[in-house]
Amino acid sequence: MSWISELTLPQVHHSHLIMGGLAVASGIAAYSTYKLVTLKSHHQKEAQKENVYETAKLLNEYLLFHFGSPKEVLQFDFGPKDALENFPKRCAEECLAHALDGADIPSRALDIGCATGRSSFELARRYREVVGIDFSHSFVAACEQLKVAGTIDYNRQDEGDLTTQLKAVVDPAIDRSRTRFQQGDACNLPLDLGQFGCVLAANLICRLPTPFDFLNRLKSLVAPGGVLVITSPYSWLVEFTPKNTWLGGYKDKDGKEVKGFQTLQNSLGGSFDLVTHKDMPFLIRETARKNQWTVAHCTVWRRKKE
Repeated sequence: MSWISELTLPQVHHSHLIMGGLAVASGIAAYSTYKLVTLKSHHQKEAQKENVYETAKLLNEYLLFHFGSPKEVLQFDFGPKDALENFPKRCAEECLAHALDGADIPSRALDIGCATGRSSFELARRYREVVGIDFSHSFVAACEQLKVAGTIDYNRQDEGDLTTQLKAVVDPAIDRSRTRFQQGDACNLPLDLGQFGCVLAANLICRLPTPFDFLNRLKSLVAPGGVLVITSPYSWLVEFTPKNTWLGGYKDKDGKEVKGFQTLQNSLGGSFDLVTHKDMPFLIRETARKNQWTVAHCTVWRRKKE
């Protein structure tokens, strides 16, 4: 059995059994308590069920997305080959290509929305400390496993219940001890994170409930002279982001189109210079014959020196 399968096994709730016993012994009061505990547990299960990023399906897909080879991702000889070059690795390479050295620029990197950690590990090739933060507990647990062991087994879905077991491997040349991972909310990051010479936010801003809260925090996170890389397909969806907090994809009160890139420029322009921007395709495999081909917009920024 793979590590991921063990991670997602349902747990027996002994509290339910205990409360059931109390109901028999103590009558209506205990029964009411039992109902309350059961109802609370039900709501917790429903909340977890609604978070797709805590499911084994998404965890397996993202491990393949981060660590799978082109042949493991796409079984056909045709298709969008340029999207198969490892996207999380390419994101880290954009950071490294534009990073500057300097006594006043910390050798620290923040990978916010790190998912299963490929970009974090790649950033550790240069930075002495890399902090990876993700909202998903299961993603962070996978990152921790990769940090400790350097590998993790996972299942690629091929068709229906048919799967292939694969292994994610961190390049042995990377010093994994430079990384640390933690669960966290990009819209409410800890105040004691300090400053970084590099911040990466890959395909994050259109998955946040209040993306402006994240953008407003970036000035304090990126040290002057540091690099900020944001990628996004600008796929604004109400299940992640209420319409009144979208950064783009709507018309304003005057009927003018508002787009995500424009809002980034308006929001970051006071503290950051736009260095460059480009399109970056990527492919996420769901099954052997169903894949998500997406084009993210990559923007590279440099924190202005005060």
